[in-house]
Amino acid sequence: MKPAPFAYHAPRTLAEAIEVLGALGHDGKILAGGQSLIPMLSMRLAAPAHLIDINAVAGLNEIAVTPEAVRVGATVRHRALERSPQAYAVLPLLRQALVNVAHPAIRNRGTTVGSIAHADAAGEMPAVAALTGAVMEVAGPGGPREISAADFFTGPLETTLAPEEILTAVRFSRFPEGTLTGFLESARRSGDYAMAGVGVAVTVKQGSIVAARASFVSVTDIPDVLDLTPVLADVSAQDLPTRWDDLRGAVREHVSPESDIHASADYRRMLAGELTCRVVTQVMTR
Repeated sequence: MKPAPFAYHAPRTLAEAIEVLGALGHDGKILAGGQSLIPMLSMRLAAPAHLIDINAVAGLNEIAVTPEAVRVGATVRHRALERSPQAYAVLPLLRQALVNVAHPAIRNRGTTVGSIAHADAAGEMPAVAALTGAVMEVAGPGGPREISAADFFTGPLETTLAPEEILTAVRFSRFPEGTLTGFLESARRSGDYAMAGVGVAVTVKQGSIVAARASFVSVTDIPDVLDLTPVLADVSAQDLPTRWDDLRGAVREHVSPESDIHASADYRRMLAGELTCRVVTQVMTR
C-alpha cells in the first residue's frame, strides 16, 4: 500500500518546528529516521495530514557525554550512537542493546530518540531508557520541560508527550561506580523482533552484588524496571546458581507477555527468566 496524502514541512530551526507542529496538533507528525513511522504510513495504520521533517534542524544530531549522563539528540542515528567510543566508555549498555536493533540498514537510518518516542515495548531502546532512568527533553509551545522515563511511558505505543510537543533529546543516566551491564535477547531470526529480551545493571562491591535491576523487551505492556536486589543481594559469581529458581520466579511474576504466531505467552515468560539468568551470569563472570 501507499501512504495517504500528506503535506510535507522541512523546518530549519527548532522554533520553526515547534510553531508548525503547534499549529497542526493532532494533524501533524514528526519525521526523524522514519523506520517506524514510514511503515505505519504505508500500511495506513497512521494517516497524519502533515509530516514535519526535523532532520535539517540544527543541534539535534549531537551526542554529548557529561558526568551524569549520555545525551542523545533527536536525529542521532542508532549506528552513530552504537559506534560512539565516548558513549560506550561510560555507558556500555547503549551499544550492548543497539547491536540487537533490527538490521544494520535500519540502524543506519533509524533514530534512538525516535524509537523511544514510538514507545514500543518490543523495542530495545525504550527498555534501556527505563533501565537507565533516562530523562526526556521535550519542547513545545509552552516551553521546554523534562519527563522521567518512569513517567514517560503510559501504555503500548503511548506516552505523556503532548501532540504539539517534540522529544528533542534523551539523557541516559550513568550508573554508579562498580555497575556492570549486559543485554540479551532471543529472536526467531537475526533482526526480527525479539520473542523476549532483557537488559540488566548489576552493581558489585568486593565481589558481591549490592544492587541489581532489569528491564525487558517484548514481555511487558510498557517499558519498566524490575528490582532484582532482594533476590541477588550479597551473592557472588560462585553462588549465583543457588538463586536461579528465585530469579526465574521473580521475572515470571513481573512480566506479562501475550501469545502470538511466534510464541505462546508461557514460552515467552519462561524465556524471559532463562535469559535473565544467562545475562546475569555473563555480567558476573566478565
